[in-house]
Amino acid sequence: MADRWAIAGVDLHLRPLGARVRAGLEDALRDAVRDGRLAAGTRLPSTRALAADLGLARNTVAEAYSQLVAEGWLEARQGSGTRVAERPRAGTARAAPRTLDDGRSDGVTAPRHNLRPGSPDVTSFPRAAWVSATRRALAAAPPDAFGYEFSHGRPELRSALAEYLARARGVVADPERIVICGGFAEALSLTCEVLAARGARRLATERHGLDTHRQIAARHGLATQPLEIDEHGARTDQLADGNADAVLLTPAHQFPFGVALAPARRSAAVHWASDDGRTVIEDDYDGEFRYDRQPVGAMQALAPDRVVYAGTASKSLAPGLRIAWLVLPDDLHHRAVEIQELLRSGPDAVAQLALAELIRSGAYDRHVRRARLLYRRRRDRLLATVTREAPAVRVHGIAAGLHALLELPAGTSEADVITHAASRGLALSGLQSFTDGPATGRRALVIGYATPPEHGYTAALARLAAVLAEVS
Repeated sequence: MADRWAIAGVDLHLRPLGARVRAGLEDALRDAVRDGRLAAGTRLPSTRALAADLGLARNTVAEAYSQLVAEGWLEARQGSGTRVAERPRAGTARAAPRTLDDGRSDGVTAPRHNLRPGSPDVTSFPRAAWVSATRRALAAAPPDAFGYEFSHGRPELRSALAEYLARARGVVADPERIVICGGFAEALSLTCEVLAARGARRLATERHGLDTHRQIAARHGLATQPLEIDEHGARTDQLADGNADAVLLTPAHQFPFGVALAPARRSAAVHWASDDGRTVIEDDYDGEFRYDRQPVGAMQALAPDRVVYAGTASKSLAPGLRIAWLVLPDDLHHRAVEIQELLRSGPDAVAQLALAELIRSGAYDRHVRRARLLYRRRRDRLLATVTREAPAVRVHGIAAGLHALLELPAGTSEADVITHAASRGLALSGLQSFTDGPATGRRALVIGYATPPEHGYTAALARLAAVLAEVS
């Protein structure tokens, strides 16, 4: 076996040989990446080719690659082989990033591992299926697809969504009542603008949720009224205690607690809205992902004339598509379309046509089934790791979705855990960053187990286990 070999014209040296040949291979690759001889993005030989060149067992090379992927030196992506990962620039590699109260880095250095919630594994985006769908959609697209018509959404996508939402989520969806938006934030902003124009002044929101949603409401002049959350979801009985004109709920999978809104509370919210012409906004942000329970249908079907149904492709496909949709009651739809036509906002027509084709061809359903299996396995690994390594930490909200709530032991500081994790290259978010108003006595981490790429999930879990073991 040679002790000298090359990748992309770079001479590398194996040391030591003998029984520790795998360690020597790992050291040689680390050294080459560290000193810049192997630049970020350089593609490495396949495990089969490198094993043949070095006279090694293929498993030896595969194990070395896997170890370096776990450490962050390499990255492996399906269909594109193993490449050298991006590394911090010289002079900043040892600088620990400062962490804000919600666990976000201030930008000094990017965390190596990210378990914040809110994102799917974007590396699992179905590129081949999307390219095929785009090609077919463009071939069949009418000329007006490239003009200024249909600013509230291409009819092809509205029609495909109406069929899909009725089948998969139980939504009563007429294509003519669907408006396509450029992401959920735009969809919520549009809804708030329509409600404010109709005279609404206050929006009830779940006390624990995204502050972005409350900020959007405020931009449209809507004050907010917080609703407490318990094991049955939002306390919709508290709607009677205020003077809200509408309520924003995550009934299928509350964020961040992960519970489903109890049937009696669903009915109470609908009755509250029906009594005096009020509106329920249903945020069905991850409705496709259910694991240990029967799917929870959309609340909209209980009262299509009082519930605005909002969905998005951000979790099922990728947030970068910027595609969301609203299914609106008749009395709100006309004004929403007027606003969209005035602003001419929303995602581009080609992306809409591609998504419509993806849905109609069945490729979207196939992707969702694969993603559901992937995320269920990740959830199971998270639960097993925490149970084994940090038994004092209790895991909640695991029956559905892309995140879990890890309740910390009494006396443990949520902020200290997040700061400690950041110093070890792990980005985490705490429950308090999603709380409206004063901090509660409950301390927990909100773990986005879908966020890391598949090749980095093992290392992210290992880092999380180490942090929890040290602080709990």
